[in-house]
Amino acid sequence: MTQAKLFENTAATKRPPGSVVAPLTYTVKKSEKLVYLITEMGEDEDSPEYHEWYDVHDMVIHDGRRAVSGFSVDREGFMLCHAASSVEDFYDDANIKAVYNAEVEKLVIAETGASRVLVFDHTIRVSSDDLRRERQVREVVNLVHNDYTIDSGPQRIRDLLKENEVIQHGEARFAIFNLWRSIAGPVLSSPLALLDAQSVSLKDWVPCDLDYGDRMGEIYNVAFDAGHRWYYFPIMTAEEILIFKNFDSSEDGRARFTPHTAFADPTTPPDSPHRESIETRVLAFFTDEG
Repeated sequence: MTQAKLFENTAATKRPPGSVVAPLTYTVKKSEKLVYLITEMGEDEDSPEYHEWYDVHDMVIHDGRRAVSGFSVDREGFMLCHAASSVEDFYDDANIKAVYNAEVEKLVIAETGASRVLVFDHTIRVSSDDLRRERQVREVVNLVHNDYTIDSGPQRIRDLLKENEVIQHGEARFAIFNLWRSIAGPVLSSPLALLDAQSVSLKDWVPCDLDYGDRMGEIYNVAFDAGHRWYYFPIMTAEEILIFKNFDSSEDGRARFTPHTAFADPTTPPDSPHRESIETRVLAFFTDEG
């Protein structure tokens, strides 16, 4: 029996109905710190100098649509919502600012209970290199990561708000959410996988610097653990949206971070359209808690 056939048979015995097995790229922990050089088109995580840091593992990715109990941004770190948008062209920044940001802010308040929200960033990603260059947007990220760390989350708040606004919110809980949506029909290729926050521990975090030239940022990459529980939502439509947590200032046991990655779905039909998606980052304050 070939090694490939052996893996296929072994994976089938461990794979729950509706799930898939796919390679996910983790990061190796080292004594030195990984530093990404960021260009206008984003970081190139496939550059050869980064390869020695990466550790690929075949992981079971569960079908989140089959979960009986559903998901919570405070428990697993993510949830899927039905939320159609009235935006006609997601490549039009003016349309995003005039229409989409307000839709996103309203949704976050409704689903999380936040008392104040602020959209501060959005990124469009395309899985086709040719279309990405044509549209001048960013690539999909095939790397397990979280957008903020215990240090860069609070720093982002200080970067975004004036000093008097920071003082005004005092010790109130705040969080940063990412809202992820398809902008070109159902997602058939390069879907997004999310790691259940309950299955991640402190030892898994690999802090990495982002060097923008004029400023520094920091993200978490993630070290492999066989106990990680992964989920995705097959064939997401443009009327659906994922809300997941990038940072939470609370240390009361709720999810604080949600590692995620694009992945090559082995069930993707040949000649499927490329994935086009928008992710919107939102700062949320919870001044009414307690």
